[in-house]
Amino acid sequence: MKILILTWRDLTHEAAGGAEVYTEKVAASWARWGVDVTLFAAAVADRPAEELVNGYRVVRAGGRFTVYREARRWWSRQGRFEGFDLVIDMINTVPFTAHRWIADVPTVAFAHQTCEDIWKYNAPRGAATLGRHVLEPRWLRAYRDIPTMAVSASTRDALRDFGVEDVTVVPEGFEPPALVELPPKEERPTVVWCARHVPYKRPMDLVQAAARLRTTLPDLQVWMIGGGPLLEEVRAAAPVGVEVLGRVSEDEKVDRMARAHVHVATSLREGWGLVVSEAAALGTPTVAYDVPGLRDSTLAAGGQVVPPTPDALVAWLPSALRTRMADPIEPIPYGGAHPWEFVAQQVLSVALAKAGLDARFGPLLSVVRDAA
Repeated sequence: MKILILTWRDLTHEAAGGAEVYTEKVAASWARWGVDVTLFAAAVADRPAEELVNGYRVVRAGGRFTVYREARRWWSRQGRFEGFDLVIDMINTVPFTAHRWIADVPTVAFAHQTCEDIWKYNAPRGAATLGRHVLEPRWLRAYRDIPTMAVSASTRDALRDFGVEDVTVVPEGFEPPALVELPPKEERPTVVWCARHVPYKRPMDLVQAAARLRTTLPDLQVWMIGGGPLLEEVRAAAPVGVEVLGRVSEDEKVDRMARAHVHVATSLREGWGLVVSEAAALGTPTVAYDVPGLRDSTLAAGGQVVPPTPDALVAWLPSALRTRMADPIEPIPYGGAHPWEFVAQQVLSVALAKAGLDARFGPLLSVVRDAA
């Protein structure tokens, strides 16, 4: 079986995130099970135009906005002659609309999240208004008759609001860190925040809340992990007790997340919020904004969702910290998510069924179910 995945960036891209991890884990699992997988993505500096990665082929061409055009050109020149059985069209705000230019191979779409109110953080005012109210609705309406997968009920509901009715929720995946034992929790009340310092992740909300909380929690300790364009601005605004660490090694990130009492997530919206699962697997519950994606992952991991304001953080964090300092929770295996091989099996089963290929590739699905 041959599958083509169209996505705007692969895992080697400097801006790769949770969506790219998901795609890579699924593609690698499929390749181990004997599926011939090709992933088409934007070009990356110092990476070849084509290479084999973890058993699957990566083809790269174009940039952030031209990868869609280059995908069509590649398909016309080469892809349509390679005998693909299925196309997975990853919707990352700007879609490939592969079903419009790939006529002889079934297409199934996949969405982690919609953009919606994130537009105002990522584009100038005029462009944001155009994107939010004209472009994104038009782009997504193009998928109203295309079977689509989503990683959360929140994303499914958002897609349905745009007229995409045939949406199936597939599980989120996670690979817990291989720790012999967890480090002890900090003696001081400690909060960890882990995300890119970009406007829609709203790091300044926690900075503002922490400054106010120190009047009642003078020994409060806050660790903010992650790079991004707002990093220095956040550092400059951070009050005493807030340490803005920037990017750290994976080992340090895991260690600090495990030593904290509470993880805080302040994003405007997510597809799922994998960092919530990661924290829960380390015995650190989340207090998250009640927004799409974060509410799915946080509730699945036994955390608490609160109104999306710094005032809510000020109101809820003291109680959450006191409770967790007095009674630490046990790590939650997979943090409300699932093992990647199970995820890959579920995605493949849904995709083949939606494309009408499950009968044709029934023997493969039997092998995959046994492997997962």
